[in-house]
Amino acid sequence: MGGILKLLMRRDRLVPAMGVGLGCVLAAIPLGRAVHQALYRPLLPSGVPAFGSTPTGGFASRPPSEGLRPDPIDFSTEELRELNRRFGVHGPQPHLAQLFTAGIDNLQPLRSRTLVRLEELRPLILVEAHRHQLNPMLLAAVLFDEMQHAKPGENTPIAAASGLFHTHGPAQLGVGEMVKQGLLSADASPEEIEQARLELLDPERSVALLASKFVRLRAALDLPQQRQLMASRSPRDAKALATLAYLHNGKLDYPGRVLRYMQDPELHALIYGSRNRPTSPMI
Repeated sequence: MGGILKLLMRRDRLVPAMGVGLGCVLAAIPLGRAVHQALYRPLLPSGVPAFGSTPTGGFASRPPSEGLRPDPIDFSTEELRELNRRFGVHGPQPHLAQLFTAGIDNLQPLRSRTLVRLEELRPLILVEAHRHQLNPMLLAAVLFDEMQHAKPGENTPIAAASGLFHTHGPAQLGVGEMVKQGLLSADASPEEIEQARLELLDPERSVALLASKFVRLRAALDLPQQRQLMASRSPRDAKALATLAYLHNGKLDYPGRVLRYMQDPELHALIYGSRNRPTSPMI
């Protein structure tokens, strides 16, 4: 009997030790980090609550203390039901797809290439953000995510003309968005649809359409029109930004990624920083 008790005591000490050791090993490799990041939701800095427990009938009409939550990407059942009814959004990606997405986010060469592409769009982002009073980091974060997770070859004229893909360009928008913005007739001819798909591939057009999409959604949600939404300014702004991101993509795990990108130091430096080209020693 005493031998069995000793064995159980050793086993109780061994299992936690093995769990800790395995966690350390997983955290030390890229795939392990991807798994950890997929299992834990990104949070804004502590002390930034949201108001996801209230129905979505008008973000600006409720007192700040009503239904506060510590995380702006938490949506109540009432909110999800209302957003689904009005905009057709749905739940998160399957867990396997989330793990795959997190793994892609840990590929440093892909991230570096995406940052280079995003830097090329920086002037367009700043122009559209200023024109529509949008937070440029929202545009940058969405573009960064969409470009980083784009399927190989989908943003080519041949792929666009084939009709195999529903979204195109840096912002991954479809012809349906052009219809909603009044830029394409709902009963457009096949030739007009093909031309619209090619138009979506143009980076300048893509950024402008993305900004206009957020303006359209902002008006539909009765959000402030004459100022930028800032997550650091108020919990309501943080929740509003999360909702706009959710409505852009339609997947419930998307707002967390966008809010995390909006706080990314490299993206901040890219959008708000300035680079001085070195002067030639001969000058």
